[in-house]
Amino acid sequence: MRVSDQEQAGTPASGLPARKPTPLWLVVLGNLVVALAIVSLLQNFVVRVHNVSSGSMQTTLGVRDRVLSSNLPYLAAPPQRGEIVIFGHGTTWDDPQRPPETDPVLAAVRIFGDVTGIGISNRTYTVKRIIGVPGDTIECCDAQGRVLVNGEPLDEPYVYRDLPFTAGGLDCASNPASARCFAPIVVPEGKYLVMGDHRSNSADSVAGCRGSTQASECARFVPAERITGKVFAKAWPPGPVG
Repeated sequence: MRVSDQEQAGTPASGLPARKPTPLWLVVLGNLVVALAIVSLLQNFVVRVHNVSSGSMQTTLGVRDRVLSSNLPYLAAPPQRGEIVIFGHGTTWDDPQRPPETDPVLAAVRIFGDVTGIGISNRTYTVKRIIGVPGDTIECCDAQGRVLVNGEPLDEPYVYRDLPFTAGGLDCASNPASARCFAPIVVPEGKYLVMGDHRSNSADSVAGCRGSTQASECARFVPAERITGKVFAKAWPPGPVG
C-alpha cells in the first residue's frame, strides 16, 4: 500500500496535526486521583479499615488488629445492644473533631486522612461494644456480679479480666464497694452506653462511675451521629468478631 507524503511526514492524511502523547506524569497523576476517589467512596460509604490501638477490647480484638467496619447496616436499623462499633470524636466524646490544626501542612495531612482514611485525621476513632441503647437503664451488679439491663442480667461470655467481685465479700454492699459496681444509669435519647470487653482496662461509658452505688452524673455516652460503623470482621489477622 502506498503511503502519502503527509503520512510519511507524520501528519495524518486528514491534514490535522498529530496528537501529542499525554505526558507520563499526567497519566500517573490522573490515575492517582481516580484511585483516591475510589478509596474515599469505599471508606466513607462502604467499608472502613481501622487499627486497634489499645487492649480495651481484648480478647475479642487484640492490639494492632486491623478491623473492618461499615455504616451500611445502620441505614436500615439503628445500632443494637451487643454490637461492636467504631465512633469518631474529638478531645471528648461529645466533640465532633479535634481542635483545628494551625500548621497548614498538618492541616492538609488531616484532611487527606479524613478523605481517604489513611494516616491521621481530624477525628479520633474508638472501638467499644454497645451495652445500652436509648431509654435503657444500666447498672451493676446483681448477686453474681453481672451487669443488669432494664433489671435483667446480661450474658457476657466475651468479658475478659473483669474487676474483682466476691458475693458476700467485696461486692456492691461492702465498704468499700467493688470497683465493678455502679449505680443505675439511664441512657438518654440519641445516645449509647458502651463498654470495653476488657473491663479492667477500658476507659468506657462507666469508667467514672465504678466503685459507687450512688447515682451521679458520672457516665459519658456516645452520640448516635458519632457512630461511623459496625465492626463485622477482622482484616488482620483474618477472622470474624463476636
